Amino acid sequence: MAGAPSLPVLPAFFEFTADPVWRAIEFVSDLHLARELPSTVECWKDYLHNTGADAVFILGDLFEAWIGDDAREPGSFELAVAEVLSDATTRRTVGFMVGNRDFLVGAALLRDCGMTALADPTVLDAWGQRVLLTHGDALCLDDQPYQAFRTEVRSEAWRRAFLGRPLAQRAQVARGMRDASDAHKRSQAVWADVDAAAAVAWMHAAGARDLVHGHTHRPGSELIAPGFTRHVLSDWDCDEPPRRAQVLRLTRDGFTRIDLVS
Repeated sequence: MAGAPSLPVLPAFFEFTADPVWRAIEFVSDLHLARELPSTVECWKDYLHNTGADAVFILGDLFEAWIGDDAREPGSFELAVAEVLSDATTRRTVGFMVGNRDFLVGAALLRDCGMTALADPTVLDAWGQRVLLTHGDALCLDDQPYQAFRTEVRSEAWRRAFLGRPLAQRAQVARGMRDASDAHKRSQAVWADVDAAAAVAWMHAAGARDLVHGHTHRPGSELIAPGFTRHVLSDWDCDEPPRRAQVLRLTRDGFTRIDLVS
């Protein structure tokens, strides 16, 4: 239709093929781990230690903020979380996709913890099913100020300049960015959601009938076009009501949700 906004250029789709002997793959996102949320951290640690899944894919915003892999100083919260991840990867595959709060997670953390890097987006090929995985923020097209900000901070020049600052300065900048993000959300009557047309275009190009994403904090599954279903991951918060911590599990039989709180 004349005058209709054009969809963004399709991204490259990284592909990950699951081991055929796997029985279950689980997805989590938006845990926003921080020292100030000890119950959420403990729930996450228990989950990673006890899950029977063959693989856990973390689809962004594991951390409330990540200011660089060199923040893992002795006694730091960042080092403690990295040790939990390192322990988890001795028992199962752990895939990691960055989100809007932890896009500065780098190769050093992934390597040291034994995690598998997942590009955004990634097509998961498991038992003949193709599932498109993304954090979700790149598809929230209606939030144009955020998209402009995202483009800026994902540039190599911005990343290099930021990581060149002392840790204390980076922490201060990160706090300011979080405050600005929270204020931006409060100013919106309704949080921006994934653009359905763009999501379906991605799925069609990837040959995937299912999309799994986080970011929007609106957990649930819905048909967004005939034959195309999206599964939105839960955010986690075990410190403040309403407490929530949900996992999306994929097996040969399809998707199920596991509520860790109840």
